[in-house]
Amino acid sequence: MPATTLYRKCLVSKEAATKNGHSAVPVNFWPHAAVIAPNNFVYKSLSNWSFNIAVGCSHGCTFCYVPNAATIKQGAALARFGVRDPDAQWGKYVLLREWDEKKFLSSLNAAEDTPSAQLKPDGNRAVIYCSTTDPYQSIYHPDIRMRKELGRAARYLVTRSLELIRDNSTLNVRILTRSPLARLDFDLYKTFGPRLVFGMSLPTLRDDLAHIYEPKAPAPSQRLATLKAAKAAGLHVYVAMAPTYPDSDKADLARTLEAIAELDPITVFMEPINIRAENVQRIEAHARTLGRTLNTEVFASPEEWQMYARQSLKTVHALAKEYNLASRLHLWPDKTLGSQTSLKAVPNQVTYKRWLDRKWSRISEWPK
Repeated sequence: MPATTLYRKCLVSKEAATKNGHSAVPVNFWPHAAVIAPNNFVYKSLSNWSFNIAVGCSHGCTFCYVPNAATIKQGAALARFGVRDPDAQWGKYVLLREWDEKKFLSSLNAAEDTPSAQLKPDGNRAVIYCSTTDPYQSIYHPDIRMRKELGRAARYLVTRSLELIRDNSTLNVRILTRSPLARLDFDLYKTFGPRLVFGMSLPTLRDDLAHIYEPKAPAPSQRLATLKAAKAAGLHVYVAMAPTYPDSDKADLARTLEAIAELDPITVFMEPINIRAENVQRIEAHARTLGRTLNTEVFASPEEWQMYARQSLKTVHALAKEYNLASRLHLWPDKTLGSQTSLKAVPNQVTYKRWLDRKWSRISEWPK
């Protein structure tokens, strides 16, 4: 379907939704175009730019820090869609960005023309799909017609933008998702050759545990199957073992790494779950609704969390050696682990600081 035709259909849907009284449902179209924008990743080595298809995310991961940023930057606009508390309502609102091909191409050209000297080298001159939402989420709406329109528009945002990046630039692309729906685009991915890498978040193999921390996201078993299918399709695969949970013991981490090793990924990113805004309260509240008690004691204080984070990083690093993944393991130590408080808690501060600097300056692998 041509971009102009789909865009007109989206406009009709928005008008119909408002007329039919669905404007109070925080699942709709966001009145701003989806464009490629510089990101602010620190020590991640994921990309230089982001392409986010929506404000909000239907997966509603309880640990996510994104809603806090939404509160700061987009609170007033979200309120007009009935989102009064972006943090508490996380997972219940998805506002799909509009498609404007002219604006997208303008942002693509700006990225393409950015001198390498102005880019962080750890970004691999790549665009990530996505950094604040999921590019392959299922979007739910009580009106079946609106649901279908949103679904079609979301698919078009992803596929058309990828085609334009492939044909009108030399930029790389990093796909990061939790959804098996990505299989729909495996053939498109292959047309990029080494310019595209495909990855999924896989912090655990325990579906029951993931259901607490990632209540609406597809189960880890489905993600692992999708990663295997991507590998079989000849794609360049990586894994984000992130964020790992305090409830994952050494045996669980080992099982996850063993499964990841079988994929022969180009990179394995890993970080322990972090304290961000209201996410700890959100995690605990959801666990209570399921009658579960979690190991949230590690979040009792910054010092407790730092001790937990250091141990988690150390454990995964040791396990990675057992599965021949050490050379491809890219740990993500949080910047707070380099604070004076954290430094005082380790026996050899000089060695520890050098270790942090190596991890923070690491550039992730990219296929040739």
